[in-house]
Amino acid sequence: MPHRNAPLNVEGRRRLIERCRTRPIAHVAAEMGISRACASKWGNRWRRHGDAEFIDRSSTPHRSPNAAPAWVIEQVETWRRERKWSAQRITDELADLDFTINRRTVTRHLTRLGLGRRQFIDPDGDNNRKPGKITARWPGHVVHLDVKKVGRIPDGGGWRIHGRDSNQSKAAGRAKSAGAKRGYIYLHSAVDGFSRLSYTEPLSDEKGATASAFLARAKVWFAAHGIAHIHRIVTDNGACYRSNDFARIVDDQTRHQTTRPYTPRHNGKVERYQRILAEELLYAREFSSEAARSDAIAVWNIHYNYHRPHTGADGMPPALRLRTGVTNVRPSYTAGRAHTLVSSQGGHADRPSVVGAGDRLGHGQLWVALPLDKALKHADPS
Repeated sequence: MPHRNAPLNVEGRRRLIERCRTRPIAHVAAEMGISRACASKWGNRWRRHGDAEFIDRSSTPHRSPNAAPAWVIEQVETWRRERKWSAQRITDELADLDFTINRRTVTRHLTRLGLGRRQFIDPDGDNNRKPGKITARWPGHVVHLDVKKVGRIPDGGGWRIHGRDSNQSKAAGRAKSAGAKRGYIYLHSAVDGFSRLSYTEPLSDEKGATASAFLARAKVWFAAHGIAHIHRIVTDNGACYRSNDFARIVDDQTRHQTTRPYTPRHNGKVERYQRILAEELLYAREFSSEAARSDAIAVWNIHYNYHRPHTGADGMPPALRLRTGVTNVRPSYTAGRAHTLVSSQGGHADRPSVVGAGDRLGHGQLWVALPLDKALKHADPS
């Protein structure tokens, strides 16, 4: 098959022969943008074999003295299907039979046979490799970190409020065309793998110093919730997580584990949390400024941990999975308003008592599942 920039295809070769019958071959070659030798080549092929030579020939050689024999291909397929051996194991077994073959050649034959992946071996398509799970066994056993980059919201609102063809959107587009730097906000998040307790901060960048400072504040925040020590931290291979500043905050008593490159599912808990954050907050409502969204994220931290039911916590908020009582650092969305926690101890079922600031909430107390829209309304009465 000719490449996409080839000057001649099958029809072009026919036209070349027709023009060469009445005109000099050099003139026709120059007119069609090819060399005289190329035009002469197709003319000689047509005179020897006719119109059949206009079709592209296969590049496969007529004979390959070093090709693997048929019995080797059959043996490779048999070992792969019946014993599920890897390409390296098949190469070693063939070497024991006094037949030398490269492992890459075995891999190529397996791919050609449709057996390149293990999931293609079983008739039902199941993969016989079970993925390993990162299971946290206690609060602070595993904490997952990640960064989500979102566009900065200009004052007065962006195109989601005014539309793509609005004056605000056009002004922003002109500024970008003129060389203005695009603004982004980086949402740094930390999720406890056992309780799903989560902490998010909107920051200006994702540098090593910023990520390390966020981790230091996250440690303090987790410590206020009874997680005094983090045993393992799981991150991706971002530059901020490989910096010396971040390593100093992690310290020697905490294991820093990075995921496999281009495999976000290995850090799935925080990835799923960021998806929930985007669906239920970032793109669920319109914000008039970046400050309004930052305030909403602060409310989200309380809503997600203290009010929102989580399937990983048996339908209860993540804070209830902590083994010790939770110190309610910020029990209301605004000072003196919208109490977030109530207790069933010492009160009637229809008249629960309010849990105040600094009180410790035990497992015998109840959480009020306050919807996020009402929580945001309490945080911003206007």
